[in-house]
Amino acid sequence: MAAAVQEPVAPTFRDIDRSVLRVMELPGLAYWIWVGFCFVLVGIGAAMWTRQIYEGLGVTGLRQPVMWAVYITNFVFWVGIAHSGTLISAILFLFRTRWRTAVYRAAETMTLFAVATAGLFPMIHLGRVWNLYWLLPYPNERYLQPNFRSPLVWDAFAVSTYLTISALFLFMGLIPDVANAREHATGWRRTFYGILALGWHGTDEQWRHFSMAYLLLAGLATPLVLSVHSVVSWDFAMAQLPGWHSTIFAPYFVAGAIFSGVAMVITLLVPMRRWLHIEDLLTPWHFDNLAKVVLLTSLVVTYSYSVETFMAWYSGDKIEQMTFYMRYFGPWGWLFWVMVLCNCLIPLLLFSPRIRVNLTALWIISLFVNVGMWTERFVIIAGSLATNFNPSQWAFFRPSITEIMITVGSFGWFLGLFSLFARFLPIVSMTELKEGIVWLRKALRKDYSRAA
Repeated sequence: MAAAVQEPVAPTFRDIDRSVLRVMELPGLAYWIWVGFCFVLVGIGAAMWTRQIYEGLGVTGLRQPVMWAVYITNFVFWVGIAHSGTLISAILFLFRTRWRTAVYRAAETMTLFAVATAGLFPMIHLGRVWNLYWLLPYPNERYLQPNFRSPLVWDAFAVSTYLTISALFLFMGLIPDVANAREHATGWRRTFYGILALGWHGTDEQWRHFSMAYLLLAGLATPLVLSVHSVVSWDFAMAQLPGWHSTIFAPYFVAGAIFSGVAMVITLLVPMRRWLHIEDLLTPWHFDNLAKVVLLTSLVVTYSYSVETFMAWYSGDKIEQMTFYMRYFGPWGWLFWVMVLCNCLIPLLLFSPRIRVNLTALWIISLFVNVGMWTERFVIIAGSLATNFNPSQWAFFRPSITEIMITVGSFGWFLGLFSLFARFLPIVSMTELKEGIVWLRKALRKDYSRAA
């Protein structure tokens, strides 16, 4: 006879405070080992980058005709990852979506560090990093630089704008929570939280100004979901290269960015929920809704793949058709089918409500999506460059250990920063959870009924 499932106790305001503030207590040895491991990966990547600066880009696999490959793939991947934060924190806030309250802080944090990671790769790809200022819109009398027709300049605008708004939006939402943490902290933490709280005492006037400013920032951040990754897609679509020159790239890239971003949110939240013991705040109801977003965007991405293939066939352009044929069946064709498996077929499992609330299965699916979306960017970038107009110039890219370790280092950089934030600042919003506590209690009762 199966054991009865105990009905969960609905959390109170004090329970929410206690759960979040407990996460911010002094971490143990295992946490510092994990953070140390992440930054060891960063150190290895930095050493490889130092070697690349000293010896030149010849230590990479970049050769004619593939002069964009892993570095630009990483740039597009990390910018795409960043889109989930703005979607969940800004757009869903404007729509007053109830389930976002427990997950949006982690998504915003992920957005900030993903953009900070993405911004490194144009510098790495430049080779001569000391010429970075050429990408920036500085005034000069002879109009030599910046070249506003260069995609790298567009990326400088996109990344700097997105980083500024994301940081401001995250900081705004943190103010009431760090003020709460200030009241419970001692020593240097109390001073640190006091500085970040900016004199917040929760008065009626402060709340009115805060609510208005937060609403305006959400309205300002919302167009960035569409504009930033559209600009990134124009890096490719504005070129005449077969496989890139397509009008579908802007919506296609935006849908893919949200797809990969929400999958990364799930990838981070599932282990974080367990290791930080916040199961009462992040319920299967929240993951069920995140999984639905992943499923929807997966269908949009699948449709985009189909339309892209149809347009190549319908155009009658032999060069375009050959590019797509080589993408599917050439030496790197297996990567395309891995991409289809990870992005189109495996997410179809999320049509099952049982899988959407099975956190182990959901986490594994999100890992496949992350792999598939990185592969998609690589297939589009390196695959299209490898088979350009002149078959005598065709050559297929093979990454070097330098590119591989810099890529691994970027993941260490991202995970290390996220882990530090999660332990020293509120990774779940106490303020908004309290505002939506009625819905959290309903979610707990729904999860209990399903388990029973």
